[in-house]
Amino acid sequence: MARIAIIGSGFIGRAWAISYARAGHDVVLWDAVDGAPEQAIDYIKGVLSDLSENGLLGDYSPQQVEERLFTASTMEEALNGVEYVQENTPENLDVKRKVYAQLDAAAPDNAILASSTSAILPSSFTEDLPGRHRCLVVHPINPPYLVPAAEIVPAPWTDPEVIERTKELLISAGHAPIVMTKELDGFVMNRLQGALLNEAFRLVADGYASIEDIDIGIREGLALRWSFMGPFETIDLNAPDGVRDYVARYQGVYEQIFTTQQRIVDWSGEVMDQVEADRRKKLSADKLMERQVWRDRRLMALAVHKRLADEDIGK
Repeated sequence: MARIAIIGSGFIGRAWAISYARAGHDVVLWDAVDGAPEQAIDYIKGVLSDLSENGLLGDYSPQQVEERLFTASTMEEALNGVEYVQENTPENLDVKRKVYAQLDAAAPDNAILASSTSAILPSSFTEDLPGRHRCLVVHPINPPYLVPAAEIVPAPWTDPEVIERTKELLISAGHAPIVMTKELDGFVMNRLQGALLNEAFRLVADGYASIEDIDIGIREGLALRWSFMGPFETIDLNAPDGVRDYVARYQGVYEQIFTTQQRIVDWSGEVMDQVEADRRKKLSADKLMERQVWRDRRLMALAVHKRLADEDIGK
């Protein structure tokens, strides 16, 4: 098993720590904010019982997972002897450049340096590093201990062997890697999610549907298939003779729709007043954290269902 450093132990860092520790790895957390690693471990302890009750800790007990979690008082201490580093500092290019210079200087030569950034290209903060060949992005879908997909995004100079080692680590920890062949703004997931959100905001702004109707369309419609199939498999099964037949039948329809999707709505403009007001009617701001816990418990239940369905029905 590997020793893994979590650099930045906030929202994403603590979630990664759960993912790696329950896979049997020793995980050491460090943060520039005093006390943050300890707070992260306290949070993790509160989650482990729910995960255990849902069979989501593998063969380990909550106590066994807790025993793999450590804190460090300095970055250098956290990096001592590690094979893999998961960096989770703020989405700020200057911060990434500074932190990666420190990581590259202090981490063991064979350690992989992976960033959780959701938007910053790895080339933009690793180009001048002596060890740039070992740097890449591993972007999770939050929370990673409940959502298996994770994007591996290499810089132009990332060593293929580093990509392969990262992929193997993620798979061994129960993840489903999306391995990009080259970097691109938005990676894969945010480009797909952004296309959907752009259309959702446009439909609301132009008065075609309420936010609840759009949420219903995804929650009670598309997401039911998407929870176990991707868009290409979906269309392959939605026409008698498969994907080519689907395209022959429906490409013209989508081309006509596409001409009306070229205008981008300002998400923070007038439409936000409506979106926020409607969401606060459904859920008051003081209930957001409570609903996040509900979301995670629903994700746990879905993970259990998918595992059982894979066993009974097949993947």
